[in-house]
Amino acid sequence: MATIDYFERKLDDKRRLTIPVELRDEFAGGVVVTRGFRKYLHLYPKAVWDEQVEAKLQGDILDERIADLNVQFRTGKSEGSLDGKQGRIAIEQHLLDYAGIDKSLVAIRVGRYWRLVAA
Repeated sequence: MATIDYFERKLDDKRRLTIPVELRDEFAGGVVVTRGFRKYLHLYPKAVWDEQVEAKLQGDILDERIADLNVQFRTGKSEGSLDGKQGRIAIEQHLLDYAGIDKSLVAIRVGRYWRLVAA
């Protein structure tokens, strides 16, 4: 089976993104959506967030760089799960506004997470 590293989608009227069937197992344990480093979003499988991102955000309490990363990734952070039938996730409006995403988006794999940008 080919690996999917890119897909384009239109959000439905309830701000839901349909995950391609081939990727649904990757997100079966849950989904985390956060602001990205710039005006885009990060989409993480919950397991990747818990194992890799949380560990990086737990650095020295007096390290300003770590504090800035916490503010960046926790502001507006949204967790959820795929709806069982359609494989959709809802994306909060404030996150879409941050990334300038109106109706259409492009998802690009970046290692173990995805970057969501306006199409």
